[in-house]
Amino acid sequence: MLTGAGLSTASGIPDFRSPGGRWSSYQPVPFPDFLASEEAREAYWRYKGETWRLIEAARPNPAHMALAELARRDRISLLVTQNVDGLHGRSGFPEARLIEIHGSDSTVTCVGCGLRAERDVAQAAWQAGEAVPRCGCGAPWKPSTISFGQGLVPRDLERALASAASCDLFVAAGTSLAVSPVNGMMQLAVRAGATTAILTSSETPFDALADFRVTRPVEESLPELRERVLGGFGPSSGRP
Repeated sequence: MLTGAGLSTASGIPDFRSPGGRWSSYQPVPFPDFLASEEAREAYWRYKGETWRLIEAARPNPAHMALAELARRDRISLLVTQNVDGLHGRSGFPEARLIEIHGSDSTVTCVGCGLRAERDVAQAAWQAGEAVPRCGCGAPWKPSTISFGQGLVPRDLERALASAASCDLFVAAGTSLAVSPVNGMMQLAVRAGATTAILTSSETPFDALADFRVTRPVEESLPELRERVLGGFGPSSGRP
């Protein structure tokens, strides 16, 4: 399964590409620019510092909770998310079955020594007026997300693509399927003969390949899907 920003909009986190989305008011800072320019680092941290407050306050919505229950009941073998908000983890989704392919905002990584720490370490410094929070080694902290121009974690990508190439059901929810290489999971699943479904309100480049296409909000369609898959039994039913 693959999820994107549309899964978190009901939690109050705007997506990127739709009208009024985050890219309408924010210009992404590519990773090489972050490394090369203090001005770029300051712009990056202005955006990340402000949006972290929103992400930290957000809570998993019914779509996250439905997927977490399906995974706990062994109905989802692997979920790959493009989201960096950590809401899948906070919903109780099993960590062993979750890949945050674009990283996470909940930790920071030093671009000098590679040390990783909890987000609060750098966030507190930013809120205290430090335009670019720095590690003890003197190099800048960067939230542990994958920026443009920064490579994905190879083992995560390999696992995601291998799972798609061997699955019998592939679902893309809340994603425009516009970002490569992870959107290649859809084509791999089709080649594997899997049943495919796209659950998102916007058009995607792969709509014609999907066996099922659902445009209702995912916070409505995914809880309904959970009930159908589990035969109408809720979390306290005791059914395995």
